[in-house]
Amino acid sequence: MNKEHIHHERLYDFDIYGFQHDLITWFEREQRELPWRKDQDPYKVWVSEIMLQQTKVDTVIPYFNSFIEQFPNIQSLAEAEEDKVLKAWEGLGYYSRARNLQSAVREVHESYGGIVPNTPSEISTLTGVGPYTTGAILSIAYGVPEPAVDGNVMRVLSRILLIEDDIAKPRTRKVFEEVIRDLISKDNPSFFNQGLMELGAMVCTPTSPSCLLCPVREYCRAFAEGVQRELPVKTKKKSTRQVALVAGILVDDEGRFLIHRRPSEGLLANLWEFPNFVKVDELGTAKQQLQQLMKTEYGMDISVGDYINDIKHVFSHLVWNVNVYTGKWHGDVPKESGLTAVTMEEMMKYAFPVSHQNMWKEYLKIKK
Repeated sequence: MNKEHIHHERLYDFDIYGFQHDLITWFEREQRELPWRKDQDPYKVWVSEIMLQQTKVDTVIPYFNSFIEQFPNIQSLAEAEEDKVLKAWEGLGYYSRARNLQSAVREVHESYGGIVPNTPSEISTLTGVGPYTTGAILSIAYGVPEPAVDGNVMRVLSRILLIEDDIAKPRTRKVFEEVIRDLISKDNPSFFNQGLMELGAMVCTPTSPSCLLCPVREYCRAFAEGVQRELPVKTKKKSTRQVALVAGILVDDEGRFLIHRRPSEGLLANLWEFPNFVKVDELGTAKQQLQQLMKTEYGMDISVGDYINDIKHVFSHLVWNVNVYTGKWHGDVPKESGLTAVTMEEMMKYAFPVSHQNMWKEYLKIKK
């Protein structure tokens, strides 16, 4: 490749064509059989990429298959009730991904005739479709040579090209995007980008990379200098905030449980949960707090029963530590409370966050 064709100084004296060839040849031979790779349907690629954000491949596979079975195309997801979509997503976490996906799919259905756009300018305007997802859909489904830079790709290229910029800083992504614009195969951008992702997942792993199995080891500057384990450079995030809560699985004499819906904005938006409160130590024991807060917040009299367990749930920015109790509720549910009374069978229709699913599993164990 002529030097005048290279815009990025990090690629001088780098065998771009050799790297492309060896990476793509390896990917063609070694790629895992994953359900979203069976065809290049842009909708399926899109769903898989959204699911794969912050979730491991093995976890995603059954969710993806089930989701596509329920919502096989743009129209079916666009027209689905949000509750059904959240139920299909239940357990994957980061539920704003599902709501944003449906919102964007509705936009595609209404504004683009149900066809996922194939230009960066159009696709990047869709809700929840950032630079990475834009690049992934365009390159994998449409063969457009767009960079798709995630943590995997930054790790691989920081080692290959010995890039020591801090990948925790947002501006570093731009460095990698610029490099990939020169490095990406124009003939097969789909396999090039997937090859980088696969290499990061299977070989060039965060700790103990399998350098001796690497198909592009001869191009790797970090390996040549023996510093592959020190890369990428990533500063640590601030510590997470701890929040203490108390929750109650409350049932009446007719076997109905109290649940309520979270707000439509913010953390775990629109999901259902058992009544729970941030603990206020001045109000006494966790048991006393649950009883008192049900009265002050919801206007309901309850009697608290047995302690079930403690649930710890870790988010990216905070940790919930929840004391969980059984209990009985009496009388009518005040209309303005926002609480809903449901039978055990009806519980199956509602999407709960993982922490509350775990509470329910523990409750069912002690009720057997």
